Amino acid sequence: MPLSNAQYDEIMHEYDERQLHNRHILETRRAEVLKKLPRLKEIDASVASSSVRQARLHLDGDTNALASLKQELSALSLERQQLLTASGYPADYLDPVYTCPDCKDSGYIDGKKCHCFKQAIINTVYAQSNIRQILRIENFDNFRYDFYSKEEKNPLTGLSSYETAQKAVRECHYFIDDFDHKPKNLLFYGKTGVGKTFLTNCVAKERLDHGYSVIYFTAFQLFDILSKGVFEKDADAIAAHQNIFDCDLLIIDDLGTELSNSFTTSQLFLCVNERILRQKSTIISTNLNLEQIAEIYSERTLSRISSNYSFIKLFGDVIRIKKRLSK
Repeated sequence: MPLSNAQYDEIMHEYDERQLHNRHILETRRAEVLKKLPRLKEIDASVASSSVRQARLHLDGDTNALASLKQELSALSLERQQLLTASGYPADYLDPVYTCPDCKDSGYIDGKKCHCFKQAIINTVYAQSNIRQILRIENFDNFRYDFYSKEEKNPLTGLSSYETAQKAVRECHYFIDDFDHKPKNLLFYGKTGVGKTFLTNCVAKERLDHGYSVIYFTAFQLFDILSKGVFEKDADAIAAHQNIFDCDLLIIDDLGTELSNSFTTSQLFLCVNERILRQKSTIISTNLNLEQIAEIYSERTLSRISSNYSFIKLFGDVIRIKKRLSK
């Protein structure tokens, strides 16, 4: 995925800001704790002194003295933890703070880009950096069942709108729980405003929070990028194709709102099929029913989706209106 120098510098600046912020958190914690527990300052001084001696003994090859010093350091570390926990602090309260513990906020692990760096690239290249702000609101903690009716029922399933929403959330959790072991795909469908995009974002947040790469596109955005790569030979769009096929989770929102033609039909099949072959998970949301999907994108595409996706139909009143009325 190509980055301009300015984009790379922007990402690295974000890492610098992150490190500065986390150092400030640690310094604030340290000042707070040392005020209450002055013994910790003595322990830290002893640890620093012992560490210097350990380094010298290691260079001198004195293994007996080295073993003794290791025991001394271990005892000091244990005393430190006990002091913290006895005062109501977590044992690791004064450990370095990292937003991404895997790369320690450097962006790299053994010279290779960390998953957090890859997601930062995705956010920059695909202009989806606001996704984090959206997901602070649209997540499982904020999902409201009371927007779904217990009286209105689906005649085909016998389930109410409320029960259907409960089942949909369970399906989402199954999807999340099996993500590492058995890649799955979801198709949310139903009329506008019944919570399809909200549930999609709930799943996206869970995957992002666990370090997976997630790309979110509206159908229009997806086909626009694909067309630029095919027809305009745009270098960035061509490079984006690989990421569309390889990211851990691809989200295609509002399928059917784009201008449909033979190109979008063929590209949807290619995208769906390629990700299935690569065992990569995809979530599609659409206002179309299954017959309309077959009519617009072909029976072949619907057949491929039917064989590899879990279908989740949501129904009920328009939630946006209910939200306004409840305020």
